[in-house]
Amino acid sequence: MNPKTYSARREDLEPRWYVIDAQGQVLGRIATQIANILHGKHKPTYTPHMNCGDYVIVINADKVAVTRNRADSKVYYWHSQYPGGLKSETLRQAMQRHPDRVIKRAVRGMLPRTRLGEDMLERLKIYSGPNHPHQAQKPEPWVLPTAERVLAEQAASAEAQQ
Repeated sequence: MNPKTYSARREDLEPRWYVIDAQGQVLGRIATQIANILHGKHKPTYTPHMNCGDYVIVINADKVAVTRNRADSKVYYWHSQYPGGLKSETLRQAMQRHPDRVIKRAVRGMLPRTRLGEDMLERLKIYSGPNHPHQAQKPEPWVLPTAERVLAEQAASAEAQQ
């Protein structure tokens, strides 16, 4: 038994590329999955002080779903740094103008506020339509968990234990 804690080295890391289809997915849930992939927490070689995450390509960003009345009640604020320059727009308005920025902003809030977090965010590529220019990287589809699939997996594991 090795008593030392594993710490990944830069030459051990081989980032992979994943494609996530955002069509019909809830914004917060898909942002959580993306943040975990970018952070590298889905890998057994996760090391907190290194960028050991993977690249993520999000397609159909304009078709992401939100729950309840969040499209009209969620408001994004920013300031122009001029007197009286407080600006705002609702989630619905932001989705019409720049749907990719909505997902990017949701994911950014789930990553560290450091240089490491900025490096992780650079590995996120978001596109409004179904096409992307990253075919040369041979991205793999990432299957998002749905309630039906999670229940089916739990039932299968319960049957296997009996």
